[in-house]
Amino acid sequence: MLPFILRRVAQAVLVMLTVALLAFVLFRYIGDPVTIMLGQDATEQDRIQLRHSLGLDQSAPVQFARFVGNAVQGDFGLSLRQGQKVSELLRERLPATVELSLAAALLALVVGLPLGVYTALRRKGAASQTILALSLLGVSLPTFLIGILLILVFSVMLGWLPSYGRGDVVRIGWWSTGLLTASGWQHLILPAITLSLFQLTLVLRLVRSEMLEVLRTDYIKFARARGLRKRSIHFGHALKNTLVPVITITGLQLGGIIAFAIVTETVFQWPGMGLLFIQAVQFADVPVMAAYLCLIALVFVCINLIVDLLYFVVDPRLRAGLGRAGGH
Repeated sequence: MLPFILRRVAQAVLVMLTVALLAFVLFRYIGDPVTIMLGQDATEQDRIQLRHSLGLDQSAPVQFARFVGNAVQGDFGLSLRQGQKVSELLRERLPATVELSLAAALLALVVGLPLGVYTALRRKGAASQTILALSLLGVSLPTFLIGILLILVFSVMLGWLPSYGRGDVVRIGWWSTGLLTASGWQHLILPAITLSLFQLTLVLRLVRSEMLEVLRTDYIKFARARGLRKRSIHFGHALKNTLVPVITITGLQLGGIIAFAIVTETVFQWPGMGLLFIQAVQFADVPVMAAYLCLIALVFVCINLIVDLLYFVVDPRLRAGLGRAGGH
């Protein structure tokens, strides 16, 4: 298993270097940071001095090597708009995005997995058909429209839940969380539902289709012929073999939730990294954009690596195949 892990880590490093190159090109060739930081009225001497202090007068390979070295240390320079370190801005916004993304992913799994199993086992029932029909809304409606509709119903018309912000937070060191306050939970509900609907629908339909496919296999028919109980067949055999593709999609979707929380954070003015990225795009704050790109790529790479390793826990056939390959 060690060669497999080392091979995956090497691939991850290659991917991160490619993303770093794209971020470096974005940082170097889109806009002029000297003009943005000093303005149009700066003297030529001031421009030359700032360009030297930023290292922009060096060759491109030297600048890229320094960019990668700084990025490994979490240093992406200063925000052109706010004048703060980009790493500090991301650290301030990271807890909000992680909290929202994990809540949405957990909601999608807790609701989508049981509903997928239910609609597979009761596929001809009226309740299953109704659930499948309603699940189309999660696929067809865009995220921003879902968020606006939830705000209209639960905030404007009913007045049950707040429509923007994160609520009261508690600081534990540098980490901030709203999960320890009633206000934080109230503010989390609508954004989490909005962000989770597409993933919930995806999990539901994937589990249903995989479950139906597994239930048609010969070993399930053999288990029925042996007289095993339905609960043992459905949950001990069928569901276990359904989890491999579910783990794949869920892992990739978690990265997608974090990356594409931008729309949800904008609609609900949730103070996370997505909202910070939107503000950076509006003001051409290239260092923040480059840092966000590298961070999201790192999230996807780590999640892919974790998903690959989880295969060996869930599917014993992979472990057996790896053992035979190692034996040869």
